[in-house]
Amino acid sequence: MPIRPNDPLLASARIVILVFQAILGLAAIIVTLVIPVVIFGRDFILAEIREETGNAAATFPVWDLLPVLAIALAVVVLAFLFLGKLRAIVDTVGEGDPFVPVNADRLTAMGWMMVATQLLSIAVVPFIVRVQDAFEETNATFDTDIDLGGIVLAITLFILARVFRHGAAMREDLEGTV
Repeated sequence: MPIRPNDPLLASARIVILVFQAILGLAAIIVTLVIPVVIFGRDFILAEIREETGNAAATFPVWDLLPVLAIALAVVVLAFLFLGKLRAIVDTVGEGDPFVPVNADRLTAMGWMMVATQLLSIAVVPFIVRVQDAFEETNATFDTDIDLGGIVLAITLFILARVFRHGAAMREDLEGTV
């Protein structure tokens, strides 16, 4: 899917998206590798924590840390897929034909990915608090404010999906009358 060479904005956007996808791919690999290390190395990690802190009663909250890692992996994968959909939309813009039904579907999927990310960010909070409690002398608190920017983005994506769907339908109607 070639980007028009005379449009540096689209070419730059595609490069930035690919760089971010590469970073997210690397992050997904790292988190995936950390999960078995936490599971199978928990005794070693606990021994290191006890040696480092000098606290023989220290604990390692493996069963609270694993959900944090799993949710982090899910968010990273959702972000990677989100950018893949965005890159596909940028490609159709570069081809000169963005108002196609598949872009409406991509925007809808991107909206649902944002909703899922928001829900996952809420679901991870109790696990993060328990992990913090295990490593801190005082009771931990975690900011649970809802990200209004993410909610606005999801709503915007759903609206844009309808705009693209309507634009594609209008084009089909126009082509049918000619």
